[in-house]
Amino acid sequence: MKTRIFLILALIPGIFTGGCKSKEIQVAPPDVYSYNQKASGPSIRIEFTKGESHNHPLMAIWVEDMQGNYLQTIYVAESIGKGVFQHGDASTGKWMPGEIRRPAALPVWSHRRGIQAEDGLYLPTPGNPVPDAYTGPTPPQSFMIESKLERNDLRQFLVFFEINQTWDWNEYWTNNKYPDNNEYKTSCQPALVYKAIVNLDSGVKEYKMRLVGHSHYAGEDGELYEDLSTFTTALNIAEEIKVRLED
Repeated sequence: MKTRIFLILALIPGIFTGGCKSKEIQVAPPDVYSYNQKASGPSIRIEFTKGESHNHPLMAIWVEDMQGNYLQTIYVAESIGKGVFQHGDASTGKWMPGEIRRPAALPVWSHRRGIQAEDGLYLPTPGNPVPDAYTGPTPPQSFMIESKLERNDLRQFLVFFEINQTWDWNEYWTNNKYPDNNEYKTSCQPALVYKAIVNLDSGVKEYKMRLVGHSHYAGEDGELYEDLSTFTTALNIAEEIKVRLED
């Protein structure tokens, strides 16, 4: 009897494991987008790995010289760059498709771009949009953006990445923090800004972007605010952002 029990127990692991094969977790490859390929300057690539809080954020990427002068946009979400949102949330009645401009969405990019519309906002309009070479849909997941600089003479420059995700309230940035400011309510936790300093003569091909601050909560200026102590989930929209130089 003891022998029979031993044989049965010895066979049990095979019953549960014999027909099972280990499954590898499939990670979707990043989407690849190409912009401004007709330019004659150096090629660069922005590699964005989404974080656990990522949920269709709006983004802008641009280049400045070492003195902080805006040079060009690499990419901006089409809804901001054109002043037209193609999709909306009909259940709330707040985010409906149509001509909509959101000053609080990406204010550091919009102010540093420095083009003021007739109504005083530093935002593109449907009548004066950002050219197609720099705008595109909002990537739904991790992505790579391939682009080219406009200038051939740049050897050192700054790359900025601004990102903002709506409806990400927290204990500090509450929905009643500024009850009379409708622009704040479209942003929640303000936009975060990442930065990389690129030197084409250094031989370095990859630069990790560093979080350097956040925008004004309602987009009233283009200043960069360094205190990030009140931010929570917004810090996890991006897991990693890198700038890579292309040969």
